[in-house]
Amino acid sequence: MCGIVGYLGTHQAAPLLLEGLGRLEHRGYDSAGVAVLGPSGIRVAKRAGRVRDLSEELPKRFAGKVGIGHTRWATHGPANDTNAHPHTDSKDRVAVVHNGIIDNAGALRDELADAGIDLVSDTDTEVLAHLVALSEADTLEAKVAEALGRIDGTYGIAVVHVDFPDRIVVARNGSPLIIGVGEKEMHVASDLAALVRYTTTVAHLDDGEMATVTATGFTTYRLEASGLSATDRRASQVDIDPSSYDAGEHASFMHKEMLEQPAAAERVLRGRLDQRFATGHLGGLNLDARELRAIRRIKVLGCGSAYYVGQMGATLVEELARIPADAEAASEFRYRNPIIEPDTLYVAVSQSGETLDTLLAVQEIRRKGGRVIGLVNVVGSAIAREVDGGIYLHAGPEVAVASTKALTNMFLGFAMLALQLGRVRDLSIADGRRLIAGLEALPAKIDQVLATEDHLERVAARLAQAESLFFVGRVRGFPVAREGAQKFKEISYRHAEAYQTSELKHGPLALISPDVPTIAIVPDDELVERNVGALHEIAARNGPLVVVTHEDVSLQGLPEDGVERIVVPRSERELDPILLTIPLQLLAYHAALHLGHDIDKPRNLAKSVTVE
Repeated sequence: MCGIVGYLGTHQAAPLLLEGLGRLEHRGYDSAGVAVLGPSGIRVAKRAGRVRDLSEELPKRFAGKVGIGHTRWATHGPANDTNAHPHTDSKDRVAVVHNGIIDNAGALRDELADAGIDLVSDTDTEVLAHLVALSEADTLEAKVAEALGRIDGTYGIAVVHVDFPDRIVVARNGSPLIIGVGEKEMHVASDLAALVRYTTTVAHLDDGEMATVTATGFTTYRLEASGLSATDRRASQVDIDPSSYDAGEHASFMHKEMLEQPAAAERVLRGRLDQRFATGHLGGLNLDARELRAIRRIKVLGCGSAYYVGQMGATLVEELARIPADAEAASEFRYRNPIIEPDTLYVAVSQSGETLDTLLAVQEIRRKGGRVIGLVNVVGSAIAREVDGGIYLHAGPEVAVASTKALTNMFLGFAMLALQLGRVRDLSIADGRRLIAGLEALPAKIDQVLATEDHLERVAARLAQAESLFFVGRVRGFPVAREGAQKFKEISYRHAEAYQTSELKHGPLALISPDVPTIAIVPDDELVERNVGALHEIAARNGPLVVVTHEDVSLQGLPEDGVERIVVPRSERELDPILLTIPLQLLAYHAALHLGHDIDKPRNLAKSVTVE
């Protein structure tokens, strides 16, 4: 969940490392540091706080054309200067930056302490620096391989050593690492965001792979019990616009990314709707019509917002294809020893394609012979390379921790999957055409919702005053409520809880009061009367209400005072959830802004969760 950068070439490393760390700060931002290898050896500068704090305190004379850097999201030990990366051995001959978690760090720390080595930090990473320094192997590659042979856990690492001043050695096991190829220079990073200003020619390491990076190129190896064996990893071009990683005129990336949703929705739909047969055209699934028809169950796996949109997707599949479908938190999936069925299609959902819990679930499914596809946004990511097929989201780079445009495209990916599954079964061509028309109309309708931002800002300012809020919905609306609560809590830091509207009377209603607002999702569907009836129960207990609904829904009988109505455009019923979700993004955004919070970098969170 942290950010790694590295540089070798003809320029001074420190400014480039700091610039790269700034672009990776969404990956972790409680501390940052750099290590530069120059004529006088390794020099390290690190401190708790943001990258800008490190930049302000960096010594003026910090020369060296080889270096590594890191921005941290704390796992072992609090955020302080000592625990910040890079970490070195006792003699400052080795410096290491590391993403992931070393499971046996405690035992290794005890072993090193018994050998008389003084460990100065609370981190698991520090043991790696000492293990590399203690190795008697002749090459840096062998030293790193020997150290990694002692490690249980996950890692993405970059290592420099004073005895090998022309190289950085990197390795990956469960945490992403990318090599960028430049002109007489090379870059290393855990995310494309740090590289794209300098090169779009990159190589992604696989798990169990290591690389030596010098200023003129790179060599890759497979880490095996018998030693290192060469691999033929090649660099390739990525099609990406570097300006996508800039906020531009926007006050935050989240605001920029919310406003990009209509264009992102058009991209994910483009070329994937088959008008002739009124179906989806998803060639990346690598499944023909017979194979699709043989599927008897859908299991969706995701974490956080990806899990909640997975619930929306499962409902879509059941409605349109009449196949049993459900969503489950990927973080729990493999720990219950799941039964993997040959006629079940597993769907892994992840914006980054690097979410470790989801990646491990994919690997468990494949180990047991299951078929799994991915809905991911990042081309070349770990999950994208691991699955049997899938749907790229084409949302463009998403930098803000709170996902918006990627989530919208996830929903649209599920809609197209459900449409394609439905059309090989019993979904009529008329219904197929109805849904395609609805999908094509969605970008403009999303734009309509975004145009109500001024009204939503005023509502959000009032909601921000509450210490606790309920979000409620039924059936299609319940995952919308869960996602709304997730957004609100993660960036406003207010307690927000989601419930099925029907469950309020089974306990939570006891908490309704004038100080606890309820945001209710009330689409104009077959449950509208029951939903409105539940709103009366809340109003009778003086609970403030914000109702996200359609224009023709009658709220007659509810008191005018204490009820705020947010109207979204009507779509096809099956597609309504995504339009109902958009105003919840804006409510969370403006509540957090009203409270003075850092929108893009909420406390304790990071964009890509690459630890368990």
